[in-house]
Amino acid sequence: MPELGYRAATASDLDLIHHELMAVIDEFPFYNEAFKAHEKRRMTLGFLRSLQRIDPFHVIALTVDGEPGGGLISGPDLGAIFRYWSWIFPSHRQTRLGLHGMRIFDEHWDNGRFHKAFTWVRPENEVALALLRRYGYEQTAYLRQQVFGQDYVVMEKYYTKVTDDYDDGMVMGRIARFKARVDMLIGR
Repeated sequence: MPELGYRAATASDLDLIHHELMAVIDEFPFYNEAFKAHEKRRMTLGFLRSLQRIDPFHVIALTVDGEPGGGLISGPDLGAIFRYWSWIFPSHRQTRLGLHGMRIFDEHWDNGRFHKAFTWVRPENEVALALLRRYGYEQTAYLRQQVFGQDYVVMEKYYTKVTDDYDDGMVMGRIARFKARVDMLIGR
């Protein structure tokens, strides 16, 4: 049986995850072209690196026998953690890696720092909704014509926050801002 694992994405993982993310955005049937173009402009290598500067585990490589087979991208959002993207590479879609990814995301992030995890899902994406419900997420809102005219549902899972402080999200220091600017200028 293959060994399922995960790690904060390494530099080589990040290139592969970015490549696979661009492919899944293109192939996903639930999003309109305006959203796809927006996400491809937003989810640059520089953006992923910026997320990792906040916490290396905001870009997770899901692994099978040590090799990347999926990705999880998240970011802090006002005391919660937002699941931007969760997907399995085509080569690993008939495995249990998706279930593994759901479990490890919550095991890793329900660490006392956040009130909840949440994501937005197109209502037609029944597979994603079923998987989220299986792992304790519940629909808390229906957002009509929310993103480029398309409807979304908000799926949330409540965590136990024990720390008094809050993650400042994408607020970076002077050196991190400089590195992010360089990444952007050279197209990474």
